[in-house]
Amino acid sequence: MPIISYKQALNDAFAEEMTRDESVFLIGEEVAEYNGAYKVTEGLWKRFGSKRVIDTPISEAAFLGLGVGAAMMGLRPVVELMFWSFAYVGFDQIINNAGCVRYMSGGLINVPMVIRGPANGGTAVGATHSHTPENFLANTPGLKVVSPSTPYDAKGLMISSIRDNDTVCFMESTLLYGNEGEVPEGSYTIPLGVADIKREGTDLSLIAHGPAVLTSLAAAEILAAEHGISVEVVDLRSIRPLDEETILNSVAKTHRALLVDENKPFCGVSAQIAALIAEKAFDELDAPVTRVTALDAPAIYSFPLEKIQLPTADRVVAKALSLF
Repeated sequence: MPIISYKQALNDAFAEEMTRDESVFLIGEEVAEYNGAYKVTEGLWKRFGSKRVIDTPISEAAFLGLGVGAAMMGLRPVVELMFWSFAYVGFDQIINNAGCVRYMSGGLINVPMVIRGPANGGTAVGATHSHTPENFLANTPGLKVVSPSTPYDAKGLMISSIRDNDTVCFMESTLLYGNEGEVPEGSYTIPLGVADIKREGTDLSLIAHGPAVLTSLAAAEILAAEHGISVEVVDLRSIRPLDEETILNSVAKTHRALLVDENKPFCGVSAQIAALIAEKAFDELDAPVTRVTALDAPAIYSFPLEKIQLPTADRVVAKALSLF
């Protein structure tokens, strides 16, 4: 099986779906001639032309609105945001339009659009470029939210997202783009709403999404090697729809849950999962549900300090040990 990067896996997904379905097209700032701000769309403009890979002005409200309209008319736009932080100026289009049209039309009008781009801190680009708004988006019925951690998951989830008849918010990470892994050639799908056990364990469940999955796996290695603790790592992959069954089964197996999340703690994704476990698996717990999240402050510009602000393997290990 070929070993390719996360961003190449996304690029392959776009190329395969654009070849399969002429209604799929890409829009966003610098996605065409410049090959994308992070080169995720490299080569696609030359291959598919200016009608299907389209550079936009620096106006997220405008091109998100264009995407909504195109999707309502039967096309399947894939809209790139240079940062998900910039989505806030287009929240009217995302929340009020993309999220509500299908419901408000009685199911007569779909909005099959993918909105994608990096949603992460850790790169010293300041607070206005480092938001992780998956919790805001998942709060909106009508939107779907996914956050893959591996190249394999990125490709399979992207193909599923493009084919989905609802708007899917696809949360990537600039810190993952260069990561490599095995990815099958050709088309395959990963259903939205299905989590994945990245590591089997019996003593503690670490539950995470996106880059926090890699932090959790690193912490699991330390806990096993230095403390003899068997850790299960649950990769949510999809935040909404959420795979409650896999989460609850893991907690019933290990009887301890530690949630690792680069969201801010207040009303974050991990807060929702903590509530789920408390409501539906309370009697399975041998220790309180706990969390390791980003520190509750705007993203710190200083790179050394920002690294401390985000979850680290050492922070996860320390919190895990407190549960035993």
